[in-house]
Amino acid sequence: MTASYKKYILNFKRPSGTSRGVLTEKETWFIKISDGRNFGIGECGILRSLSYDDRPGYEEKLKWACDNIKLGEEKLWEELREFPSIQFGVEIAFKSLKSKDPYLLFPSDFTSGEKSIPINGLIWMGDKDFMKKQISEKIQAGFNCIKLKIGAIDFETELKLLKSIRENFSAEQIELRVDANGAFSPENALEKLDKLSKYDLHSIEQPIKQGQIEEMAALCKRTPLPIALDEELIGVTDVTEKRKLIQTINPQFAIFKPSLIGGFRGTIEWKEICEENNVDWWITSALESNIGLNAIAQWTYKLDPELPQGLGTGSLYTNNFESPLEVKNGNIHYNPAREWEINY
Repeated sequence: MTASYKKYILNFKRPSGTSRGVLTEKETWFIKISDGRNFGIGECGILRSLSYDDRPGYEEKLKWACDNIKLGEEKLWEELREFPSIQFGVEIAFKSLKSKDPYLLFPSDFTSGEKSIPINGLIWMGDKDFMKKQISEKIQAGFNCIKLKIGAIDFETELKLLKSIRENFSAEQIELRVDANGAFSPENALEKLDKLSKYDLHSIEQPIKQGQIEEMAALCKRTPLPIALDEELIGVTDVTEKRKLIQTINPQFAIFKPSLIGGFRGTIEWKEICEENNVDWWITSALESNIGLNAIAQWTYKLDPELPQGLGTGSLYTNNFESPLEVKNGNIHYNPAREWEINY
């Protein structure tokens, strides 16, 4: 068995704003393995400034994984606990190798085109007019769940945007989620949550920065608005520490990004702990190309999720790969009649 890797830069169609800055491109890495007859492909979706494995020596570790591919999937996964995005890429590559079709990883009613997965429509940060335009487009596109990234522009302006939605659409018509990406301070977070709660929001993701465990626990206890942990999960690789984190903070929701938390195995660890503690969850992609998104979507469907998932990022790039994935009427579909076009 042999393995190789390659870097690929995804270019955004338009700059996309987050509380950590504006993104114009996204670095990713592909790992390809072969047994001499068949091949498998996986994506190591590192997210600079956010991924736990964004550190010197990343490419060297990826090369090490390729050089030691004969260790097998399980052994490599354990050896790569400090490199969750490489864990994910290796995991997908092995699954791809074992499949008759390297891109059909988890056959189901989803991959046959019979069923789809409800997803949220993502609204990127920007000025008021830009955000209003995105909101209008998502509603017209049939989304029943909208997620707004907040924390970059004036908070009162963001409240006015939420108010304008609620003046036209009830919570039964449009589910609203917001994602602060840690933009609030512990001192003002509760006051801001009080103001946000007036607009019948489903939840808020990561209101304060990760690592403030006591402050987040206190916030989750007093919040008028359900809180979802996101960045808080990144970098916690030990199962005992995962359980301690969830039991200490006791959030209302948790968000799983396989590329950032150790692939499917790492996600299953978190999922089981959350369910043991009555914490609901959903799966979100982390700006992967369609190769990674395809694997996440197929796997997510097999979990039989109840909530809208965060899987609508495949159309963000000018140089993504053509795939069977399609977003229609607020759902992600798999169209088996569409073929892959890989050109990296």
